[in-house]
Amino acid sequence: MAGSVTPGVRSAASGPTIGVLALQGGVAEHAHMLRQLGANVKLVRKRADLSSGIDGVVLPGGESSTIDRLLRIFDMKALLGDLLRDGLPCLATCAGMILLAREVVDAAPGQTSLKVLDATVSRNVYGSQTASAEVTLDTPLGPVVGAFIRAPKIVRVGEGVQVLARRYPAQGGLDPEGDIVAVKSKNIVALSFHPELTGDATFHADLLERLR
Repeated sequence: MAGSVTPGVRSAASGPTIGVLALQGGVAEHAHMLRQLGANVKLVRKRADLSSGIDGVVLPGGESSTIDRLLRIFDMKALLGDLLRDGLPCLATCAGMILLAREVVDAAPGQTSLKVLDATVSRNVYGSQTASAEVTLDTPLGPVVGAFIRAPKIVRVGEGVQVLARRYPAQGGLDPEGDIVAVKSKNIVALSFHPELTGDATFHADLLERLR
């Protein structure tokens, strides 16, 4: 499997420190994968965790409206947005991608976003959790296996946003030209899917490589 992680490869982290937003959602799998790749992991639960000591950040999947609400409750949202606009390297998966988008077409009541990624996202496009699927996608980094769980898709990308992967009808995609499910814009890589749940560390390794 491309970029897969073998348990126990590293016993101690010697690389950069990656903050994993830990307010809600799939935090543990990202943290585990990053540690195995040699990164130090800092769980980000409060404003002070963002303000110093991280070289990059991962925004995990979960419930996007809940994460948005907690960011505002803990007074973290504006600072996170400023850091991303200033170039903090970021990997976002599923709900994390929704959080970054300039526009969310079917947002929950009161839901907002950071508006740091020039893209329009539609939530829960691929149905309920029972419709989850693992799909192998072609990317510039090679084949990547991702899990789609109540996943969003990108319905519009702005100028300067690079499409990294599409999901085609034969893979359960909805658009004949392929659904956009991974993009890159400057310091941000955003994915509709969960590579951390399939053991595919390709994009996590890429995040660390971007910090060299």
